[in-house]
Amino acid sequence: MVDVNSRIVGEVRVVGAGLLGASVGLGLRAKGVDVIVHDASPANLRLAIDYGAGRPARDTDNPTLIVVAVPPDVTAAVIAAELAAFPDALVTDVASVKAAPLAELLATGADVGRYIGSHPLAGRERGGAISARADLFIGRPWVITPHGPTPFGEVGVIEDLVLDLGAVPVTMTAEQHDSSVALVSHVPQVIASLLAARLNSAPESALSLAGQGLRDTTRIASSDPELWVQILGANSAEVVRILHAYREDLDAIVSALEAPDVAGARRAVAESLAAGNSGVSRIPGKHGQDRRFGQLVVMVDDKPGELARLLTEIGQAGVNMEDLRLEHSPGAQIGLAEISVLTEVEERLAAELEAGGWKIAGAWK
Repeated sequence: MVDVNSRIVGEVRVVGAGLLGASVGLGLRAKGVDVIVHDASPANLRLAIDYGAGRPARDTDNPTLIVVAVPPDVTAAVIAAELAAFPDALVTDVASVKAAPLAELLATGADVGRYIGSHPLAGRERGGAISARADLFIGRPWVITPHGPTPFGEVGVIEDLVLDLGAVPVTMTAEQHDSSVALVSHVPQVIASLLAARLNSAPESALSLAGQGLRDTTRIASSDPELWVQILGANSAEVVRILHAYREDLDAIVSALEAPDVAGARRAVAESLAAGNSGVSRIPGKHGQDRRFGQLVVMVDDKPGELARLLTEIGQAGVNMEDLRLEHSPGAQIGLAEISVLTEVEERLAAELEAGGWKIAGAWK
């Protein structure tokens, strides 16, 4: 179903038909926007068009907005080319590093007065148009990085794009953005990959014991190495700064555990773990709200219809489920559904589910 209440006026040209570009196209087309898709790879372009992300370019195209969604190492060059080819268009990009492309554009003398960087904090472990989704950006932060005396109206156009795609606009400088994503995205990718790499030499007997904790902490380790080499290289200074701090933290834990009976060693470990508790409590919840949710872990029999019945009963209890995670170990005849709800309804929901015959495996705040 097409929603014609788009804030964007005119044609939008999307350059790059991968996950983000195709998702932008799908989301805007759902709003009734005329989307032009371009990609250096004819095969990628045809696939994105087949999935409905937009139409091929025409000689008569006159886009009002261009969204560049190409790998980081060619982002600045493509932005410059688009600025030159379409002198009436405003250009943005979705690269995960902002300072480097802007510096490169300034060095080449490109018309950066019509360029405003941006970056949606959204993605999937798998790339390409085949993984694209019109709802990929809903509820996700989308950083806009104006530079210099950027006209307010031009920033407003990028905000319209963000809002049309269901994302939440956040304004930062390019430097603030790069420092922030190093902490919440780039370094976690490195840590998850290093953790997952330790599994390569692990015996099958050890891997058979893996639970949700390992799955959670290694989920992003399946991301594209080639893309991440580019991202990490473009933001290397910020990433290295944080990794040095991680190394100091690890050294402190190693020293404490090498001699756990030495005075103060156990306290050092406890304080490191407690600092983790404090840090995780600051991660925003659903829709960016900074509040804590309660979790109920419900045992679900491994048979058809049981999960659907659980979700139905949660709805009948008048409780909005904020998040859901499932764990099902191989060979087990039950699964565990971790239900996140507002803390004020957690106790009532637990009582109602138990009264309905559900077994609560755990509940905590």
